[in-house]
Amino acid sequence: MTILLTGGTGKTATPLAKLLPKGQHSRTIGHPEGVRFDWLDASTYRIPFDADDNIDRVYLVAPAIIDVFPPMKAFIDFAIQKGVKRFVLMSATMLKEGGPMMGKVHEYLHSCEVDYCALRPSWFFDNLLLHYSDTIRKHDEIVNAAGSGLIGWISTDDIADVAFKAFTDKVIEHTNPVMVGPELLSYAQIAQIMSDVFGRKITHRTISADEYKKIVVRRGFPEEWAALVSATDLSIAEGAEEKVFKQADFMGERRLRDFIESYRDAEEWKSV
Repeated sequence: MTILLTGGTGKTATPLAKLLPKGQHSRTIGHPEGVRFDWLDASTYRIPFDADDNIDRVYLVAPAIIDVFPPMKAFIDFAIQKGVKRFVLMSATMLKEGGPMMGKVHEYLHSCEVDYCALRPSWFFDNLLLHYSDTIRKHDEIVNAAGSGLIGWISTDDIADVAFKAFTDKVIEHTNPVMVGPELLSYAQIAQIMSDVFGRKITHRTISADEYKKIVVRRGFPEEWAALVSATDLSIAEGAEEKVFKQADFMGERRLRDFIESYRDAEEWKSV
């Protein structure tokens, strides 16, 4: 068994790699055992297989574009030709089979004669560092359009545990697991946890979807992506993630407070 981890330096592939026996996985560039891979450059698809012709399983982490299906389909087809028999796809709670983005990839994997698992986790703990650290650092506040909506925040380590089973179990028990953390939290509740941990007052401020879209664009994201992010916030405000939490197939054990405490001194959200 040899596993290719696309997105090998990312939030979920990194803890997954730690669970895999040494020598039983390949990773993308950025690690000693990594190789070059670019979703948008089909000439790189062969590089991992040239490095190790025993690859029979692939972890699929989509490129950071809206229309992920064309390049992902092209690579899946290539990988199947190279003998890959099992795929584990990183998707999301709100992306059902046949839906947009990874939902189309999920549907395509279902149509292929391969084993597959489409992981559908809720929001990662790490998103707080990646998407809100600027306003936390500069203004001691989390700003978005999610209102008082609740989210079942999940640790990437819990996601990695499920992915590991999907790769190593003889038969994949659940091909479409919706995954959440152990508690529902609003951004206001998260701001309170941060206040307790950081020793300074952090607040949550709700703005309109259009206002938040402009903030995301200013952070350097394409307008189409920013529109998707702000629309997602509206769905959270309307209770979409809370509904998913009650129907989840897997509940992780790790808690958000522990994550925030472990990153208490992170430069990303130190006050300036």
